[in-house]
Amino acid sequence: MSGERKIEILRAAIELIADEGYGSLSMRALARASGMKLGALQYHFRTWDALLVALVTYIESEIISAFETGVGELERADVRDMIEFMLDEHVGTSDGLFSDRLWAQLWAMEQVEPLISDLLEEVYAKFLALLEAKLVDRGATQPRAEALALLSMIEGESLFSGSGRRWEKDRPAVRKTILQWVDERYGTR
Repeated sequence: MSGERKIEILRAAIELIADEGYGSLSMRALARASGMKLGALQYHFRTWDALLVALVTYIESEIISAFETGVGELERADVRDMIEFMLDEHVGTSDGLFSDRLWAQLWAMEQVEPLISDLLEEVYAKFLALLEAKLVDRGATQPRAEALALLSMIEGESLFSGSGRRWEKDRPAVRKTILQWVDERYGTR
């Protein structure tokens, strides 16, 4: 029961961040959003840092699970599969919990919360290393630089054409353009 309750709390934290912004996340606000008293919340997450570690760990595990459910084992995925999943990540999870709004807030939170910065960098480092290895297999001349450029392009896509953004209507064309570029550059599909 305790594990299930922790997941409910983490999901409430994600919703709070996505809906109200990272600045609205506090232990007290999360307790309220979770329908519990602060002391009960602190039973599950004794400190703010423990909550943040659990939150990023949960997000990472949910994304990997969504990838493996939708695409297959991450280590065996092709470059295009990885890029396509990242472009569709906001719909890649079964309930759309990881929306464009969440990522924008996590990036902002990363600027003021050193622990979040360190944790998200570790998540990105794992994905970057895997993408870089895939690019080496595809004959990339500068696999690290190319992997970083791809990640930058894909992460930036949601800032410009993500849900509720000015150019949201252009999102399908942007997605198609990025995937065509990946196919042409790396001989996928």
